Amino acid sequence: MRTTITLAEDALLVAKHVAAREHISLGDAVSMLIRQGARAQTVGAAYDVAPLRGRFALLPARDEVITVEHVRELMEREGI
Repeated sequence: MRTTITLAEDALLVAKHVAAREHISLGDAVSMLIRQGARAQTVGAAYDVAPLRGRFALLPARDEVITVEHVRELMEREGI
């Protein structure tokens, strides 16, 4: 099915990385990631998971803020 969506920059980077790693199209990578997320929520409901605030799980407090620049730097360092 063909559709148009707007993705956050970090989500697009992840999808492109998965597409390149798995040798699949960007659309197939996005579909795969959505399905994995849906399965994880279904499975997570049966286990003790982090509480949600809106759509986002709360993680333990850290002494730094992770930005897109941090992610890009790590991806470059890891050769991703």
